[in-house]
Amino acid sequence: MRADARRNYELIVATAREVFFEHGVDAPLDDIVKRAGIGAGTLYRHFPTRDVLVEAVYRQEIEDIAQRARQLAKELPPEEALAEWLRAMVRFHVDRSDLTAALKAAIDEDSETFRYCKGTLRDAAWELLSPAQAAGIVRADLESVDLMRLSHGLGASVKHADAAARERMLSVVMNGLRP
Repeated sequence: MRADARRNYELIVATAREVFFEHGVDAPLDDIVKRAGIGAGTLYRHFPTRDVLVEAVYRQEIEDIAQRARQLAKELPPEEALAEWLRAMVRFHVDRSDLTAALKAAIDEDSETFRYCKGTLRDAAWELLSPAQAAGIVRADLESVDLMRLSHGLGASVKHADAAARERMLSVVMNGLRP
């Protein structure tokens, strides 16, 4: 992709993330075009359908969460890094549930995007789980997919809870991870 095309692509995805977060994934695509300061043709050249755009935004969200895991693993002790990442995952599940639902409605769960996102999250979770296991902080029998499932379940269970309730539930999960 040419540099200008890459910049437009990234601008559209970043703008769509903002618009989707503010107004939901059904927000008019014209809002994205106007906010990004591009022509409609530029949007449709990169993203011929809303579903393709939703897919790109979702991938970017997953890449950001994975980057956050790597950053936390470098900056914090293993248990703190794991807890902070689970908080981020819960926020993702709560704040982005409409994005996830739209993606699931648009593409097959055996698609390359779902495989990519699952693999990216699994690898990110492992970057936090492995040091925590080596330090004896969490159970040795846990797998990275277990963290993904726990974060999803926790996100679903606290979707309408306040911050204090979310922290209580996170504490329960963290205690359950211990050996």
